[in-house]
Amino acid sequence: MFRNLTLFQIPADALPGHSELVAALEGARLRPPGPLELSTQGFVSPYGRNHEVLGHGLGQHSLVTFGSESRILPAQVVNDAVAEKLDRIEAERGRRPGGKERARIKDEVLTELMPRAFIKPSRTDAWLDHGTGWLTIDSASKKVCESFVQGLREALGSFPATPVSAQTSARLVLTAWLTGDALPEDFALGDECELRDPADDGAIVRCRRQDLEAEEVREHINAGKQVAQLAVSYDERMQFVIGEDLCLRKLRFSDVVNEQLGDIGGDDAIAELDARFALLTGEITRLQARLGELFDLS
Repeated sequence: MFRNLTLFQIPADALPGHSELVAALEGARLRPPGPLELSTQGFVSPYGRNHEVLGHGLGQHSLVTFGSESRILPAQVVNDAVAEKLDRIEAERGRRPGGKERARIKDEVLTELMPRAFIKPSRTDAWLDHGTGWLTIDSASKKVCESFVQGLREALGSFPATPVSAQTSARLVLTAWLTGDALPEDFALGDECELRDPADDGAIVRCRRQDLEAEEVREHINAGKQVAQLAVSYDERMQFVIGEDLCLRKLRFSDVVNEQLGDIGGDDAIAELDARFALLTGEITRLQARLGELFDLS
């Protein structure tokens, strides 16, 4: 649960309650795409298939899931079908169809193929903290996050979520962490980073499975490059890569945290989700508060 964390902030006076949120999502359920639709989007149950409830509540926290279903129609399949039809018409008429007719033929082919196309589902979880006003989406994709927020906005009528921003330059903070000058005591360097020259078309250096305290890494910093992404661990309880956009990627909990789940769950999907969500909210709420202090988030 939650491998990436993209944060949005919602004003306190615009926050819906859990019951209000779930009720609003009822009108925005995901439906299968029609025969001529390429894709549809909407909300699904966080409990998985065969469940109808559109939200899971735990204290001041709500877990909701946004889904999409897209028809998979490879371009090569379409092009081959169009070419076959054009060849047939040319054999019958003795000439190749012109541009406008080719466009019409392609539309006809798409109409014929779409009902038979495979449907690919996707699901994205998000967690709304009704106490802090933070919305945390489990995706590092800007497009996915924007679609999720837009889905909530359409379901609720109004949802003024804005990406969380730092009053202090995140790139400068992370660069100071890498040099060791300002790394907080409860954080430790990992083995991955991305360094960028401040110039728009400047060089980019990516390091993986690298000792970040090595001299070769410091030389890039001394040459003027700055940290755009940095792998760190927090309080020996989780590891992640934090970016200058304040998105957290590749989140992993330590064995100490995972062991707290024990044997909870089993065949009871709801009990397992409840346990995992409780663990997530407890650990990440503490991390978010710490990041708020370090980056002066707003």
